[in-house]
Amino acid sequence: MNLLGNLIWLIFGGIIIAIEYFIGSIILMITIVGIPFGIQTLKMASLSLWPFGRDTRVHSRASGCLYILMNVLWLLTGGLWIAATHLIFGLLLCITIIGIPFGLQHFKLTAIAISPFGRDIITV
Repeated sequence: MNLLGNLIWLIFGGIIIAIEYFIGSIILMITIVGIPFGIQTLKMASLSLWPFGRDTRVHSRASGCLYILMNVLWLLTGGLWIAATHLIFGLLLCITIIGIPFGLQHFKLTAIAISPFGRDIITV
């Protein structure tokens, strides 16, 4: 079932989202300061490419002040807009019964877009 959901996701826009995240990560990694943010967008590209059967979890060492500082910087420099976009797409997709599973995947991407530092992607 996860394979079918992932294939439908890719056909109807998942590949475009992943490409956008990948291009963003390349642009961020051009500068040394942007490398940590580029790694996080690569993490989001990976999750947006194949979201069904995967989830995000906050790992235990993510309670330090560096993670909080980086997440605040992330929110101020564009993470809030990314999260809002995924939230809106998730709400729009949840209007129909067929779109609910895809809307839930956008909500998963919203969670990682709000605070990507200190999160790991796991296979469920």
